[in-house]
Amino acid sequence: MQILVIEDDKRISDFLIRGLEEHGHLVTLCKSAESVLEGFLTISWDLIICDIMLPGIDGIQLVQSLRFRKVFVPIIMLSALNSTQDKVAALDSGADDYITKPFHFDELLSRINALTRRNNYQNQENVSTVLDFGSLTIDQSKHEVFVDNKIIELSPREYKLLNYLIENVDKTVTRTQILNAVWGITFENHTNVVDVYISYLRSKIEPTVKYIFTVKGIGYMFKQS
Repeated sequence: MQILVIEDDKRISDFLIRGLEEHGHLVTLCKSAESVLEGFLTISWDLIICDIMLPGIDGIQLVQSLRFRKVFVPIIMLSALNSTQDKVAALDSGADDYITKPFHFDELLSRINALTRRNNYQNQENVSTVLDFGSLTIDQSKHEVFVDNKIIELSPREYKLLNYLIENVDKTVTRTQILNAVWGITFENHTNVVDVYISYLRSKIEPTVKYIFTVKGIGYMFKQS
């Protein structure tokens, strides 16, 4: 794979590059978010590994910028911060995974392989990339959502939440299941982030037709109109 590593700590970047190249990957190093935005967006990366604490624009701001520019390559964030709030903030910016420093290289390889399998599976399964639910249309190849033929702007996390609900159409999914699938968190920890983002999503895709239903005491269900 072609992997872009964004890391300003030479010790860590040398460790990453050496290990990735030993496993047959082609690795390019950038030491700042600014250099990525200036000269590396035209390359078709298979994976981005990005540190959060970068000089200037930080890693979270960079990921938000990449997603805004419709760069949907899988992104793994690296950080010494390990609180649930830090992980939620990184994943909510549009990252696909989060690893806390220090970490074993085998763990990083496992995360890379998991992301690769997931993307390959999605590419095989998504033969038809346009999904229609009455007034709601999702073009999965372009990551675009339309309501009554008008494009709706969703954040990367809102789009991922919508897709997860659609994958489980007419099925009840719990808040914990949603946290795991959309935020990568395997426990609820009394957070209301799911309810908040359900509210965001409803306000954007349900001006006239209701799609997302609350299942009291359990979670949510997406129903076809």
